[in-house]
Amino acid sequence: MRPFRIGYRTIKTALGTAAAISLAQLFGLENFPSAGIIAILCIQVTKKKSLQSSWSRFLACSIAILFSTVFFELLGYTPLVIGLMLLLFIPSAVVARANEGIVTSSVIILHLYASGNITIPLILNEFALLATGIGVALIMNLYMPSADRRLETFRKKIEEQFAAIFRQMEHYLLQGDNEWDGKEITETASLLHEAKTLALRDVENHFLRNENLYYHYFRMREKQFELIERLLPLISNLSVTLDQGKMIADFIRDLREHIHPGNTAHTFLRRLHEMKESFQDMPLPQTREEFETRASLLHLVRELEQYLVLKSYFKGLK
Repeated sequence: MRPFRIGYRTIKTALGTAAAISLAQLFGLENFPSAGIIAILCIQVTKKKSLQSSWSRFLACSIAILFSTVFFELLGYTPLVIGLMLLLFIPSAVVARANEGIVTSSVIILHLYASGNITIPLILNEFALLATGIGVALIMNLYMPSADRRLETFRKKIEEQFAAIFRQMEHYLLQGDNEWDGKEITETASLLHEAKTLALRDVENHFLRNENLYYHYFRMREKQFELIERLLPLISNLSVTLDQGKMIADFIRDLREHIHPGNTAHTFLRRLHEMKESFQDMPLPQTREEFETRASLLHLVRELEQYLVLKSYFKGLK
């Protein structure tokens, strides 16, 4: 059961609804409670979505007023005419990419239907209701709490999970056995998904920002995580412990101790290249099992190289 919580969006919705209704009533608008409904529908999780939602509802309502005027005045004020009009209005709103405003438009349509006589003052009243509800919603959505602290928390947690997974790899390469339950894998996947979602939301709260370094960081970590998932079965299938495996374990230990948002990948890529050259100078394998293990270790090195290449393309977080 989810805990009872009043979030900032709930607070904004409550205040915005009350403000929209109060203003509409103060202006002497008919059907003034509808301004509150419009405000509720236009307050979204991000500034960008709120602006898109507001435009969609305004456009849909404008089309609805036009359709209502033509259908009701020409065919009469009957339920059958409403049904006939909706058959044409809804596809038209979808074509105009204003389908998000169809529900809001139905409120306007019913206002006009209940009036029994569409006049210029009535149409102006409906536009005033729209302007009041949308305007209040946009003002309420000017404030969005900063996501930087939460994004930084996600970064630290993901890096800790990466370090924990590398620690298990290192242990297996040195000891050859492990009772690891793998819970860090599912936890990391969940953290990456949440972090990317939050980073995208943060972009949509800044009209002048088209990208978010945190999003690129989490996307880079996600690709690295896909490589890590490929490494795990490769390591778990190693049958013998070799000197090369111990060297790779030492490398992984240094790698996990330096997991951070900066870019030191080029340093580790040089070390990895030097280690590959040292492998070539070692004696050839004596048994089939040793040959297969060394082949798997070489594959492991190539995957680690790809892991570091992904990081080398990222310019780092400030």
